[in-house]
This record gives sequence, C-alpha cells and structure tokens, in this order.
Amino acid sequence: MNILAPVRRDRVLAELPQCLRKEAALHVRKDFHPRVTCACQEHRTGTVGFKISKVIVVGDLSVGKTCLINRFCKDTFDKNYKATIGVDFEMERFEVLGVPFSLQLWDTAGQERFKCIASTYYRGAQAIIIVFNLNDVASLEHTKQWLADALKENDPSNVLLFLVGSKKDLSTPAQYSLMEKDALKVAQEIKAEYWAVSSLTGENVREFFFRVAALTFEANVLAELEKSGARRIGDVVRINSDDRNLYLTATKKKTCCP
Repeated sequence: MNILAPVRRDRVLAELPQCLRKEAALHVRKDFHPRVTCACQEHRTGTVGFKISKVIVVGDLSVGKTCLINRFCKDTFDKNYKATIGVDFEMERFEVLGVPFSLQLWDTAGQERFKCIASTYYRGAQAIIIVFNLNDVASLEHTKQWLADALKENDPSNVLLFLVGSKKDLSTPAQYSLMEKDALKVAQEIKAEYWAVSSLTGENVREFFFRVAALTFEANVLAELEKSGARRIGDVVRINSDDRNLYLTATKKKTCCP
C-alpha cells in the first residue's frame, strides 16, 4: 500500500532548471548529467525514489526563512511575523525524469536562544540553504558563521550549498545591484549557488526550489551509481554459498551508461 500522496502536476521536472547567475552556480550545464539521464531512462536509480532528502534552511532572525518555505509549499505569504521556535519542516514530493523524489525542508530558528535546539537537526543534510536579507548587510556577513555551524554536523564534500537573498521586493534596482555584487563574492568564496527571491511576490521562489530539487536528485543518483561500482544499479542480487560471487549480475545487456 502506497502511503505517499501522488506528485502534484506542478512538481514534475522533465528538464534541468537553470541557475540564476552563472558567476555563482554549482554547475552551468543545460541538461542533467548524461549518466543520470541514462540511469533514469533505464530505471536504474536504485533506492533514490524511496529516499527522503533533507534540506536545512538557516540564517539570521527575521530574514524570511519561514516565508520562503511557505511561499513554495503553501503558496501563501503571512505579513504577521512569527519567529520559529526550534525547528519546523515541510515535505515536498517531486517527480524528476520520471522518478519520484522527496525533499524534507527544515526551517530552523534564527534566534540565538534557540540555536542549540536547531543545530541538533542539522545532521544528515544533503543541501544547506543560507538565507540573508538583501536589505541588511549584516545578515549577509553572518552567513559564513551559519554555514560553519551547519557544516559541523555534515560532511562538506557531500552537501550542496545555496546562498539566498530574500525580500528582493524591498530593494531598489540600485540597492540590489550593490548588494548582489557582495553576495556573489560571498557565494563564490563558500562555493554556493546564489539566488535572489521575493516571498511576497513569489519572484524566483518556484524556480529556486525546483533547482534545489533537481541538483539534489542529480547528486543522489550519481552517488548511487558511484557506490554501485562494478555492480550496476538495478542488477539482480543473488545470495549463494560462494561468498566471492555475492553480487551476480543479471543477463548482460547493452546500456547507454558508462
């Protein structure tokens, strides 16, 4: 019995969403990695479709973390600010290249007194979203410390980083241009992909989370392919008395993947 709700039509990804700025992107390819596309076509994505990938959202108090998540997940914007106490999370299901994929978005508290509580939920993240206010230079300066705290609980080599400027609707073009230069520099230094969004108007919110889902999915599939080694994902596992041949492949067939 499938206890998961069906994937919404507006959560289906058949193509790779593009980055906002090529100067600060995790990669600038127009399409998914060829090995990922091939694995999906051949239904060889292993356990990726059954996993829930954890994404944590961190940043200063009142930069708009909760509003960002609510705009995407619920398509709502609440003008009455309420600070997150500890942590909260939302689950979003996607279909990427025909494969079901779930993201668990963890909304963490920005208040210092709740930092210890929130940090206990950092562990096991596959993506970290560091949010700052495009109208508050200090919040941008604090992003490196937020990242450092989050990486204490995670392997830096196995996590995707996103630097997100919020409240773009409050910036004049001139103000935004100046802040963007500084933000791009920070993004390049911490090797994060940069985005600017407005939870009030919805600008870039959907595109951003689609990008997060797509890149996280891609990383998961590549990791599965890497772990499989000589035994390809989807091959039959046969257990017999010969320990030297614990993994025996099914009948060989020509594939498009290396």
